[in-house]
Amino acid sequence: MKRCRKCKVVKPLDDFYRAKGMRDGYRWDCKACNLAAKKLWYEANRESVIAKAVTWQQENRERYNQRQREYKRARPELERAGHLLRKFGLITAEFEQLNAAQGGCCAICGRAPKAGKHLHVDHDHDTGEVRGLLCFSCNVGVGNFANDVERLLRTVNYLEQRPAEQAELDGLARERAGLLSGLA
Repeated sequence: MKRCRKCKVVKPLDDFYRAKGMRDGYRWDCKACNLAAKKLWYEANRESVIAKAVTWQQENRERYNQRQREYKRARPELERAGHLLRKFGLITAEFEQLNAAQGGCCAICGRAPKAGKHLHVDHDHDTGEVRGLLCFSCNVGVGNFANDVERLLRTVNYLEQRPAEQAELDGLARERAGLLSGLA
């Protein structure tokens, strides 16, 4: 047991940091008081601390980037969980629940992702609302059509046209292209 000189409370030694220079081998202030003092110091010196860190990162860019890569590589599950939370507001359990509800397959094409890969979270870019999980190809396809339902329906009609109608449309397209090239 030891008395903290700051808060004056007698606490067990586990509540104190070790310090070789002290007679009993522990700091004079408890962990709670020490952390509170550090927090106050940081708040008072926040700008200079951040500026110093940014300067170091810029001066040691390759070393900093290597550290970041190693850190991310060492904890892929936590990186994924952080990404899901930041980008979509989903915790891992919610993602897994959505994945199970879809049977682990893409909501559009029904294919399962390759081993070691995840389905992508499809969301409305305007509202941020999660719609479901898609494979890479379907997610890119929906994204390329910019969530424009009318455009997607025209694409479906285009794909369902009979070959004769398609040949007629191809002829019109060539004719227009020839007219446009003559203008240039």
